[in-house]
Amino acid sequence: MDDREGTVLMEPLTIRIKCLRPEAILPRYMTELAAGMDLHAALPESISLPPGARALVPTGIALGIPAGYEGHVRPRSGLALRQGLTLVNSPGTIDADYRGEVSVIVINHGADEVVIAPGDRIAQLIFAPVCRVSLK
Repeated sequence: MDDREGTVLMEPLTIRIKCLRPEAILPRYMTELAAGMDLHAALPESISLPPGARALVPTGIALGIPAGYEGHVRPRSGLALRQGLTLVNSPGTIDADYRGEVSVIVINHGADEVVIAPGDRIAQLIFAPVCRVSLK
């Protein structure tokens, strides 16, 4: 435990990451106790989403998630509230055996057009252990 009551800080899990595009920005925690790392749009130019439209937005990264873990891609609540931008498949799952580019399927549920610019924070990435089960 640290000096904040009830807070347990664990050793971080090491996950390998590879940048696949020159526009890629490494995910990072924006605050000390944030659960999710922000994912950024790795776009060569801005894209516009009219109301109701969806798009596959590349992040420019690939992850080496170890066996026994998964990645969750989740919406950013501020974007959902302010612009109506959220994720079609939420949470999206990144399996431990997936080594391709992480991309985010966004949808504009708002009333106005949304512009996603290169480098914009578009989603959150959370890592979690996986419990495998046997069904009977």
